[in-house]
Amino acid sequence: MATFPSASDANGIWRLNAIRDAIMGQNWPNSNYVVEVFTTTTNWTCPAGVASVEYLVVAGGGGGGSSGGGGGAGGFRTGTTSVSAGDYVITVGAGGSGGGAGGNRGGSGNGTVGTSGSVSVFSSITSTGGGAGASEVGAGATGGSGGGGTHSASSYSTGYAGNTPSTSPSQGNAGGNGNNASNPNSGGGGGGGSNLSPAATGGNGNTTAGGAGGAGAASLISGSSVTYAGGGGGGFRGSGTAGSGGSGGGGNGASSALTASSGTVNTGGGGGGGGHLNNAQNQGAGGAGGSGIVILKYFVPSQTVFVFKGTTTWKCPTGVTSVDYLVVASGGGGGANGGGGGGAGGYRTGTTTVSANTDYTITVGAGGSNGGTTSPVTSGGSGNLSSIVGGTSPSAFASPGIVSAGGGGGGYGDQGGGNVANGVAGGSGGGAGGASGISRSGGAGDTPSTSPAQGNTGGSNFTSGGNYGAGGGGGSGGTGSNGSSSSGGNGGAGTTVSAALGGGTYAGGGGGGSYAGGGGGTGGSSIGGNGSGTTSGSNAPPAPPTASRESVILPPPPPPATTSAST
Repeated sequence: MATFPSASDANGIWRLNAIRDAIMGQNWPNSNYVVEVFTTTTNWTCPAGVASVEYLVVAGGGGGGSSGGGGGAGGFRTGTTSVSAGDYVITVGAGGSGGGAGGNRGGSGNGTVGTSGSVSVFSSITSTGGGAGASEVGAGATGGSGGGGTHSASSYSTGYAGNTPSTSPSQGNAGGNGNNASNPNSGGGGGGGSNLSPAATGGNGNTTAGGAGGAGAASLISGSSVTYAGGGGGGFRGSGTAGSGGSGGGGNGASSALTASSGTVNTGGGGGGGGHLNNAQNQGAGGAGGSGIVILKYFVPSQTVFVFKGTTTWKCPTGVTSVDYLVVASGGGGGANGGGGGGAGGYRTGTTTVSANTDYTITVGAGGSNGGTTSPVTSGGSGNLSSIVGGTSPSAFASPGIVSAGGGGGGYGDQGGGNVANGVAGGSGGGAGGASGISRSGGAGDTPSTSPAQGNTGGSNFTSGGNYGAGGGGGSGGTGSNGSSSSGGNGGAGTTVSAALGGGTYAGGGGGGSYAGGGGGTGGSSIGGNGSGTTSGSNAPPAPPTASRESVILPPPPPPATTSAST
């Protein structure tokens, strides 16, 4: 068993390869490695000072065929690549659908072929989705790993190629062949898996069993060994044994017209092939492929700002015991027809303890929709929450964690005064809609209540005079202004954060609209959308709210240990 230094020092003489192994396993002093796990498509912002990342990119697995072959595993690619400051789009591929049942089990007609998985992408690295397993009535597909052939005497019984398109190292393997003999008992081929040594080609079906799915490949990138991208097992025609799914999330095949198992989510495993009674009218459905995953691991050289613009998982680096945080929810949409401005998303900041090698779930909310102008007009939609949750007490991130509420939508207006809405409560409240003779209030901010408060109230409307100004949305730094006889109310001010938290101003309220040529309210701190006036009696919706944001600040690592190294 390997011997590693303590968390605080590494005195003595260490071989360079031992130092590298210890650092990559986060067992070396001051090895501030960060692991981020992405299970949905999002953006990743490269922190300052990070020049390269270790990556794992696994595509979605292929769906198994109805009464047929197992789905191929999603392409598996791992390595190291250069990066630079800026945003990167991370695409996480969906698993393919399993082929539908046919005959007496699923309605009249034959079963169907499944679909291939979708690609996963980081930077220049693309992993191809696993190929679909064949059915008795349709061909399977090539892919990151190929789908298995069907269990019948047909032209679709040959397994399909993997590593398509070709990568180096290979991203996967071929699917297995189905048994194409006239014997009514016959097995479909297993989907290919990602393991390369030995090559994990899907197993061939025979007269007693379906082929096993190819084995997946193991990765240590997350800090422990996890296997991904196993192929789906082949189905069986008759009462024999269906093929088992490959390690790494491959779904098991089925026999006797039963439905096969799906690949495991976020492993890229292929779906199992469906079963079939010795009767052409009883064809079982194939299993769906498992969705893919992207994991990044990189060294943090000093105090670092992590900016999260999408939902992800963040693993706290070794040696880090506390972080500063900023959590901003998304803003509410503006109301239609002389409507109120949308409220800013809740704004929360502070410092809390964290635990090394613990996963923290980062959720970043989407902005609220603007109010609709088609009759009946509507208020703006409220924004969605952002949060950081993980660890245990006394950390502020312990469940339910730090949660910022979405901004409240702006109320819709009505120049005739017959129908008008209050602003909606939220992190900051939306402004009230404009109207003649009917008073309406802005939505309450800091809802639900936090300490310190996460936002402010939206402004009220103005009910007399020709322009009937709507209220501005509340902001994190101030209340939304009330509408006036000449214009909608201005949005409440946002809050400027320190350079240590990345700088910038966040969570300004949207400006309120007005009627009959009046001016629209100004968005708070140049962040909230501006309202607009109109001579036609309905204002254009304010600009969409700004994107929500979350920051986590790591302190500098402790002073480096004095270390000698030899080759």
